[in-house]
Amino acid sequence: MIHRRNTDKALDAFIAAKAEIDVMLERLKVLSDDHFETHPDEIHWGHVGTLKHYAGLLRQVTDSAFKEGEHAA
Repeated sequence: MIHRRNTDKALDAFIAAKAEIDVMLERLKVLSDDHFETHPDEIHWGHVGTLKHYAGLLRQVTDSAFKEGEHAA
């Protein structure tokens, strides 16, 4: 019975973490669809640097999730 309760708690925690990720992904998608709140006539190298920083952080996540890059087997 203790094992089952532990499994249930793990499942609840997993679902909560997944929901948190889903919210973040949806927010990023909306921001991306809005071109990260920039206008083409206002783009400067600071915007490029910011997006490259975001891309690097996301690459860390996707490399880990898909076992690519430094996480490749």
